Amino acid sequence: MAGFDDSLVREFFEVNGFYVRRAQKAAVAGKRKRAEPETETHFRNPRPPLPGERGFQLFGSDLVGLTEGVAIVRDWHGLKAVTPTAIRRGDFLDFIREDACAVAKEAWGGGPADGAPPATRILVLPGLPSQEPARSESIRLLREAGVDHVISIRTVVENLVQHAEAQAGPETPTLALLRLLRAYDMVRTTQLELFGGSSPSSR
Repeated sequence: MAGFDDSLVREFFEVNGFYVRRAQKAAVAGKRKRAEPETETHFRNPRPPLPGERGFQLFGSDLVGLTEGVAIVRDWHGLKAVTPTAIRRGDFLDFIREDACAVAKEAWGGGPADGAPPATRILVLPGLPSQEPARSESIRLLREAGVDHVISIRTVVENLVQHAEAQAGPETPTLALLRLLRAYDMVRTTQLELFGGSSPSSR
C-alpha cells in the first residue's frame, strides 16, 4: 500500500508543476526497522514561490508558496481497516501520537546534514483532529518531531480529481482511472462521494 500512496503524492506534486524525485530513506543504525520503510518524495518548484502566510496544514492552493522540500507518507488505511465512519469521525490523535511522530523523528530527527539549508518537511497523513484540544496537541507533537507542514491524503486525492476533470497535462494511469470514475459519476470533484463524503475532520 505504501508504494501506491507514494505514487499518489509524487503525482500530486508533478501535476502542480513541481520537479519530483524519489529516494528510499536510509536506515539509521540502532533504530527499529519498519516492515515498509518510508520513501521520501523530493520536490522543487521551478517557479518563484508566491509569498504569503500558510498554516500548518496545507491545501492545494498553498503549493504555490513552496520552494523545495521533502514529503513522506504515513497512511492509516495501510495499517488497519478504516471505514468511512472512522474517517469522518477524525480520531487521529492516537495515530499521530503513537505512529506518525515516530516516523517523522526517524526521518528528520537529525536535522539537515552538513549545514545544508533546511528543506520544507511535509508529512502526508490521513488528517488532523478537527476539535480542540486534540488538534492543537497534534500540531504541537508533530512540530516537535520535526514536521513543518501536514497535507492530508484527502487533499491529495481531491487535487488529483480536479486535474483529472480538467483533462490537462499528460495522461497517466492514475488520472485515467479518475477520469473514468468521473465519467460514470462514481466520484465528484467537491464531494468525493466515493471516499465517504465531505468532512472537515479529515481535511
